[in-house]
Amino acid sequence: MANSVQTPEPIGHALRQAGFFALVILSTLIALGLLVSVFHTDGLSPIELLLLLLYAILFSWICISFWSALMGFFILLFGRDRWAISRQPGTSPDPTAPPPRTAILMPIYNEDSQRVFAGLRATHQSLVDTGQSDGFDFFILSDTRDPDVWVEEELRWQDMVRALDGKGRIFYRNRPENTSRKTGNLEDFCTRWGGHYRYMIVLDADSIMKGSTLVEMVRLMENHPGVALIQTPPVPVNRESLFARILQFAGGIYGRMFTAGLNYWQLGESNYWGHNAIIRIQPFLDHCGLPKLSGREPFGGEILSHDFVEAALLRRAGWEVWLAYDLDGSYEEIPPTLIDYAKRDRRWCQGNMQHLRLAVSRGLNGISRLHFIMGVMSYAASPLWLLFLVATGVDAYLQTQQELVYFFGQNWMPVWPVSFAVEMTTVLLVTLTMLFLPKLLALLLLLKDAKLLRAYGGLAAATWSVILETVFSVLTAPVLMLFQTKFVLAILMRRAVGWPPQQRGDHMTSFKEAALAHGGHTLIGIVTGVLSYWYVPAFFWWFTPVLVGLILSIPVSMLSSSIALGRQARELGLFLTPEETEPPAVLRYLAENLEDDEPVLPVLRDQPRSRFVQALTDPYVNALHLSLLPEREPPGKRRRHYLEGLIHHLEEEGPDSMSAAQKRDLIADPESLQRLHALFWSRPPADAGALP
Repeated sequence: MANSVQTPEPIGHALRQAGFFALVILSTLIALGLLVSVFHTDGLSPIELLLLLLYAILFSWICISFWSALMGFFILLFGRDRWAISRQPGTSPDPTAPPPRTAILMPIYNEDSQRVFAGLRATHQSLVDTGQSDGFDFFILSDTRDPDVWVEEELRWQDMVRALDGKGRIFYRNRPENTSRKTGNLEDFCTRWGGHYRYMIVLDADSIMKGSTLVEMVRLMENHPGVALIQTPPVPVNRESLFARILQFAGGIYGRMFTAGLNYWQLGESNYWGHNAIIRIQPFLDHCGLPKLSGREPFGGEILSHDFVEAALLRRAGWEVWLAYDLDGSYEEIPPTLIDYAKRDRRWCQGNMQHLRLAVSRGLNGISRLHFIMGVMSYAASPLWLLFLVATGVDAYLQTQQELVYFFGQNWMPVWPVSFAVEMTTVLLVTLTMLFLPKLLALLLLLKDAKLLRAYGGLAAATWSVILETVFSVLTAPVLMLFQTKFVLAILMRRAVGWPPQQRGDHMTSFKEAALAHGGHTLIGIVTGVLSYWYVPAFFWWFTPVLVGLILSIPVSMLSSSIALGRQARELGLFLTPEETEPPAVLRYLAENLEDDEPVLPVLRDQPRSRFVQALTDPYVNALHLSLLPEREPPGKRRRHYLEGLIHHLEEEGPDSMSAAQKRDLIADPESLQRLHALFWSRPPADAGALP
């Protein structure tokens, strides 16, 4: 496989990476040297060795983030990065070759159908505005199991096709079995329809993308034939709760600096984040088949976090993977509450922990292995920080139990204990600087662009927003640390997690929900605070930021979920983002689609009690659903008896007595569906109410 003509020179690429990792290693060694100077007077005790090991791991993790942010700061400050994928001239496409066709894919699983199709329609409208929509087709790839949601999706799809004249360009299918989850969903598309397209752009259920961004992604792929994948950085938008608005602000103001920094040292060895990316279909088919890991879940079985693995497999095959950090117009929506955010983390945690096995797989390059390790550390860092804090507290307690000896042997002059307050303070200040300096640098970058500064509410509002976001992150960090530690321990105890749908819409956290989720955090904070104050009072004061976050976890979780507080903060000019102050057309289209939901299909204008029942009784819904069922082999004898029993069950006890799986089995079988529909219409109207 030939690489892109304009691939960065190998020597320059190597120098960038060597310089970056030299800074990471040097910073870690200096910090460790300061810490060793505190411990080494009487030799290193086992607990001090543990502290050094933990600090080395955690500080190097902080250094990667810090130096990435610093490199991103200089790139954005001076506006020059000749190796960015968008600035490389590439090669001109063959004028005799047929124009590329691109499939825009949205895999969904029991999602809010109205929001899904409103987002797709907004993306479609934005694409039409470019005048280049003819090169794109849309595919809704459903793995939905809920029968009511399934029928709703079909109606929304048909409504979208009619409203946008999308016949032959907007497609929908529901898989009979959701084998291998999202990975299997994409594989099913590629093997069945991938041959018709050169590229696919993968979205998530809450993704929105500008049409001009989609067109530019295809152009970049055409100009760089050695590139298999380009990832855009999705910006969080559209949530109104205080929690989500704080995260949207943080993602907007800090994210562009971090992604520019990541591209600085990754270049063509970047990563894939699972959505809002364009992929060259043929190499994806050739190289990205995911094996099942040996053993059982959670470490074995199907690979859950498939995106990192697919990027690594493409790199192993010699293809380039890029992060287009300067390509805007890529958006997503985030969980609206702290608890929902933690639930999403629980799903991702298991997939990322599987990467520990994959990091030692044969044939992968060094950066791909580092991506896997970074995926593991994004969750393993929490239990390591917790262990570090516990070990620090234990060491501080042991120090208080030692009796100081001032006179040795025949010496009549006292030997005073050496103070290492300067070294310890330096270690702490260096750590805090690396954690919080990137926030200040991101704020300084706004001074370069007056328009962007206004979009964030002006310098005063942006400064207050950064300060308040920092306070909020300090309060929630220990809570997330305990959440993630619990998740990691559960995985180590081989407790697998499923792949439940997310609750994406804004909603308030009740006191009961907050107490159940954070009651343990509050208790741990109180007990730890009392013990540390009683036995190690000097350590207690250093530990207060962690304790305050844990003790206040219930009210912080409830208040941050408030939509009213989120709106009030917006009125005060806090946590503003450019997407709020100057919404792009695609986000305006989405808002209009959600607000003015006037379906073309009359059957969608009313909301029946059950779409499942409507599929059995309404002639139009029944015919549409029947037409979308895939061809399959006639059921065997045992299966026919099972379906016969379900029909009698439905007739005698009604739909409310049936499980979602039983309902799905009925409407997934064409013969049963036709029989039930005929049964309804063959009954006299007086008896019609007896049928569900």
